[in-house]
Amino acid sequence: MKEMLPALKKTLLFAGIREEDLINMLACLQPKVCHYDKNETIALAGDGFECIGILVKGEAVVIKENAAGSRHVMTMLQPGDLFGEMVVYAANSAWPATVQAREASTVVFLDREKIIGERCQSCSWHRTLIHNLLRIISERAVMLNKKVEYLTIRGLRGKLSAFFLDQYKKQGRPDLQLLLNRNELADFLHVSRPSMSREMARMQEEGLITFQRQTVRILKLDALLKITD
Repeated sequence: MKEMLPALKKTLLFAGIREEDLINMLACLQPKVCHYDKNETIALAGDGFECIGILVKGEAVVIKENAAGSRHVMTMLQPGDLFGEMVVYAANSAWPATVQAREASTVVFLDREKIIGERCQSCSWHRTLIHNLLRIISERAVMLNKKVEYLTIRGLRGKLSAFFLDQYKKQGRPDLQLLLNRNELADFLHVSRPSMSREMARMQEEGLITFQRQTVRILKLDALLKITD
């Protein structure tokens, strides 16, 4: 478990907790460690669960499918990211989406009862852990609200411009490194891949952006801002 400490320290769930305390905490939490191959399913939508997952190695994608079988990318997971925290304490907990490994990955699962300390009242770090969990859930709610905003924007160019501008604010530079590949970005914005690729090509021809694979450079920030007004 010690080799996983660097990744575990990245997650907000353990923010404000010293490394030596984290080691003792893990002994109390008794996490379950699972390894997955590329494209293997980590969690299947609809299955019951009582744990929060933390990706400590590799990369994974959270996918939502509708009744017609259409796939919709919800988010990408990097080492240190959590999943399942939004619904783990619901009355009838079930995975709301499918989590799939994009490459060989390792996940640490934490039992929900151990997180809130129902069986261990002597550990002083439970308060910090719960505070961190509430903060994470609040930030997830904000993120989901942002995703709804993308879906309500009319027009492909508007959706792309809003997404690139949000990434610009987040990364603090016009050269954007996207976690999503082209298919995943189309799923995330709920648009068709061919249509999105054509619109990005037109934006490049007009000198608004340039792009190559998962790198996008914003050339005319003011123009993108006008598109989203």
